Amino acid sequence: MKSLRILFFLSLTSLQSIAQCSICTKTAAQIGEEGGKGFNAGILYLAAMPFGIAGFIAYKWWKSQQQ
Repeated sequence: MKSLRILFFLSLTSLQSIAQCSICTKTAAQIGEEGGKGFNAGILYLAAMPFGIAGFIAYKWWKSQQQ
């Protein structure tokens, strides 16, 4: 349970990280600072669903292994 708390805390703190590849960084630089922040938020938004699904599957697998 402690490792789940640590993983949850790390996922919350990583929301402020830069989620751009080199091509996306160039695009965001051309858009400007305000548009770049929105672009970065969009990337994080799109990445949230696959990570959420993988986390849910991992949690269900872990719970089934506990029984």
